[in-house]
Formats: sequence, structure tokens, C-alpha cells
Amino acid sequence: MRIGVLALQGAFHEHARMLRDLGADTVLVKLPRHLDGLEGLVIPGGESTTIGKLLREYELMEPIRAMAREGMPVFGTCAGMIVLAARIQGEDEPHLALMDVTVNRNSFGRQRESFETDLSIPELGDDPFRAVFIRAPHIESVGPGVRTLATYEDRIVAVREEKFLATSFHPELTADDRLHRYFLGIVAGER
Repeated sequence: MRIGVLALQGAFHEHARMLRDLGADTVLVKLPRHLDGLEGLVIPGGESTTIGKLLREYELMEPIRAMAREGMPVFGTCAGMIVLAARIQGEDEPHLALMDVTVNRNSFGRQRESFETDLSIPELGDDPFRAVFIRAPHIESVGPGVRTLATYEDRIVAVREEKFLATSFHPELTADDRLHRYFLGIVAGER
């Protein structure tokens, strides 16, 4: 499988390593030509406003949006979830606007309020998933086609809508590869 990791800003190396360890051919996406032949794309955490600005500056916004609308699976983590959201609370303009969700940015506080916790994610099995939250957003509301995969303190922190997957937290910063494996299952058409 050929999976792209958006490499404009954020924890892209960690995503690429995890995907490679699972057997995927990974491509660091910095320019439109890096999108050629991709079967899936990961949008990492970082700073969503910066990622959105760079997507526009490097002319990646429209090609990614088009590929995703044609069926390419996309996985966004933390800021990546904000980039995927159709609505961002308090902002007029979304970025890719691919998922029917409303996101609340920095809902869990500043950098110093970062934390780890165990989450129940039934789609991944019975064992809890250790989630790393860093200046994390959460989802305020979901459209009818969006399935909630996990919550924390009554806030939605993981969702799936068809071939799109998004988490408030950073699965790439743990040793647990189940969410990346789950995403590769979506790409392969097995989930």
C-alpha cells in the first residue's frame, strides 16, 4: 500500500515510521507531485492554521480535496482532525472540509495541560488505547453519517465517516499501532 503523510508541519516522521513498520510504502507529501499514486493520506498533528496556510501555499488543498472526494481514505490526528472538519467553532473558513463534524480547537487547554489517558475504542478490541492529548481539539457535533469511535469526559475524540478517520489525540506518539492498522484496513477495503 502506498500511503502519504502530509509533511508540511507536525509529527509526520512518527506517522511514517509507524506505517512503514506495518508494511506500507510511505511517501512524505510536500508538493502536489507527491500525491501521485497514493492510496491513502495521513494528516498529522501540529498547528492547524499553519497546516491550512501551507496547504494553500503549496497548492495541495484542491488536489487532496479532489482525491478524497473520489474515494481516497484520509486519517487526521489532532490538528489533522481540525483540517478535515467541515466546521471549526469560532472560525469562518474550514480547511479541507471533508468530514461532517464541528470541531472545538484547543478544547483541552494549553501545552502544559497535555495528558495521557486510556480510552475505550471498541472498534480496536477490548484492550484500552493509551491516548496522548497535546493542545487537543474535540468534536462538538457530528452529522448523520459520522460514527463516534471514542469519547473522553463526554467529549467526542475519535470519529469515522466512510473512508475518513479522525482523532483528537496522537496515536503516532505511542507504541500502539492499532489505529494505524485500522486505517490501513480502511484503505484496503477491509473495514
